[in-house]
Order: sequence, then structure tokens, then C-alpha cells
Amino acid sequence: MAKDFETINSQRAPKPVGLYPHARKVGEFLFLSGVGPRAAETGEIPGVVLDKNGEVASYDFESQCHSVFKNVRAILEDGGSGWNKLVDVTVFLTDMKKDFSTYNRIYSEYFRENQPCRTTVEVTRLPTPIAIELKCIATI
Repeated sequence: MAKDFETINSQRAPKPVGLYPHARKVGEFLFLSGVGPRAAETGEIPGVVLDKNGEVASYDFESQCHSVFKNVRAILEDGGSGWNKLVDVTVFLTDMKKDFSTYNRIYSEYFRENQPCRTTVEVTRLPTPIAIELKCIATI
């Protein structure tokens, strides 16, 4: 039986933290797994300071936003899509009250031309000490 999908893994995005691909190409769509702001080269999270117990003491949310958008763009391009082909973005924030207005401001800079559907959800925690994660769908 032929595969109905293609698995995409980008060398320009951070390695997944579990057993899953960066994306899957299905028909004319590209479905991205959750993408965080870790740096592809080092795995480090921009602007995060951890305390002695490994908990987040402080973080630079703005640098995490720029980094997560960079990672999403790399996966899109390596999957045969592009930024302007995004049709749906789900955003997970760990502190809606503190970070939502900053996210909205930065988001509007990146999505001035293309305005995909968007859902923003606050979560208690993400799998690594990050403050933001995106889940995206794009056309090819």
C-alpha cells in the first residue's frame, strides 16, 4: 500500500523532543508538529534563565517569539511550503496575561501580508521550559 503522506524533518529547526516528525505532508497540506523557540544549532532556549531547581526564573518572551517564527519558517520551507501559505496557527502560551499583548504585536509584524486563522490558548506548562509553542497548517 502506498503512503498517503510524507514525513518532513528539517535540519534548520531544533530536533523534536519526542518521537515525531517536524511535519507531515498530506495531499496539498503541510501539518506541523508543535514548534518551540529552541535554537536549532544548540538546543538552547533564547532568553531563559533557570533557577537551581531547573525551573524558569525569568525569560525573554520577545526573543522566544522571533525564534519560534524562525523555526516555523524553516520547517515550512523544507516541507515545500512557505510563510504566506499558512492557513491556521494555534498558539500555546504559558502566561496569557503577561505575554499576549507582546505576542499580538510581534505576530502582526510577521503576518502583515498573510493572515491565517489563529487560536491562542494558555497552558500551564510546555514539555521544555519555553513560554510559547505553535502548531500550524499550511498549503503546499
